[in-house]
Amino acid sequence: MEYGIVGLLVLIASVYAIYNVITSGASTGAKVLWTLLILIVPVIGFIVWLLAGPRSSGSSIA
Repeated sequence: MEYGIVGLLVLIASVYAIYNVITSGASTGAKVLWTLLILIVPVIGFIVWLLAGPRSSGSSIA
């Protein structure tokens, strides 16, 4: 049961990251590469995206 909850959290994080990549202002090539990274290595891809991924064009922290 513990692995099911962890798997669900990884799935939610991956879907969130992919949605943000798709809605970002990055080029199409960058979007494809980020999406592939997140899909191929979900946990590491999510962490790398969180630290260095494209930012959405609509939100800013001020």
